Amino acid sequence: MTTPNPTQTSAAILAKSSSSATRDTFLARVRAAQPESRPLPAVPDFPAAVPDADARLAKFRTALELMGGRCVEVEPHTSAADLRQQIQALHGADLPLCSASPEVAGDRPLSAATPPASLHDVQIAVVRARYGVAETGSVWFSEAEYQVNAIGYLAQHLVVLLDPAAILPGIQDIYRCADFATARYAVLVTGPSATADIEGILIRGAQGVRSLTVLLRPLPALA
Repeated sequence: MTTPNPTQTSAAILAKSSSSATRDTFLARVRAAQPESRPLPAVPDFPAAVPDADARLAKFRTALELMGGRCVEVEPHTSAADLRQQIQALHGADLPLCSASPEVAGDRPLSAATPPASLHDVQIAVVRARYGVAETGSVWFSEAEYQVNAIGYLAQHLVVLLDPAAILPGIQDIYRCADFATARYAVLVTGPSATADIEGILIRGAQGVRSLTVLLRPLPALA
């Protein structure tokens, strides 16, 4: 057993104390130099450019396709089995499917307790978005929709169920929703992952999902 050198121990304590004092002095000066607090400015309410529901849907579809996504309409009364078949027809019946929505049966159970790393081999992920944004073609998720946040990034293909009635006109409208105040995690997803910063060549799926498909389907009525 090595006996600590009292001189070295005292020097270390002194150095740590001096470092803390320097830090506290620096922070005190920063706080003293802060300007007086003042209320945040009021953000004006910009009128919706697409107040009509049909116009919102058309703009959403155009914006989504511009960002590399696709939009598919689904019959409101499509059964769960038929809905799964439609999804598999888009990407392949042999690809593993994981679903965060009770509307589509997945090949494996998914819950908030699922380890994120276990989703590394998911090919198709199905999630219902709470909102869409006509202005940008984006869809909004929170931890409640994803169940495991990683599913939105580890899957190869993201299939999004969206109620056309949940499409809001613009980004300002989505930020005003009360959901932002209650969600622990919130994200706006616009099309599949893409990058073009290397020689200006567009590559999809470089940092996330390779494809994003929005299935327009009204939210099922609660039983």
